[in-house]
Amino acid sequence: MAIRMPRIIKKSSTAKDIPKGHCAVYVGEEQKKRFVIPISFLSQPLFQNLLSQAEEEFGFDHPMGGLTIPCREDVFINVTSRLRN
Repeated sequence: MAIRMPRIIKKSSTAKDIPKGHCAVYVGEEQKKRFVIPISFLSQPLFQNLLSQAEEEFGFDHPMGGLTIPCREDVFINVTSRLRN
């Protein structure tokens, strides 16, 4: 009789985790949290304000290797929830 061991898979945050038509952004002032958002958000005026903040703080040199937005998580969630409606 064979004993079946469950497979342990470590899920990493890679481009494979991002659905088509979306992109990952890192949000937070101290601790960065990863969010996956629709690409259509990038052209919205509310989201453009957040991108301007990121440009002022980081320029094009993002420490996380991806798009990093230096605002509080609750502000980001508020903006993205408005864009969803």
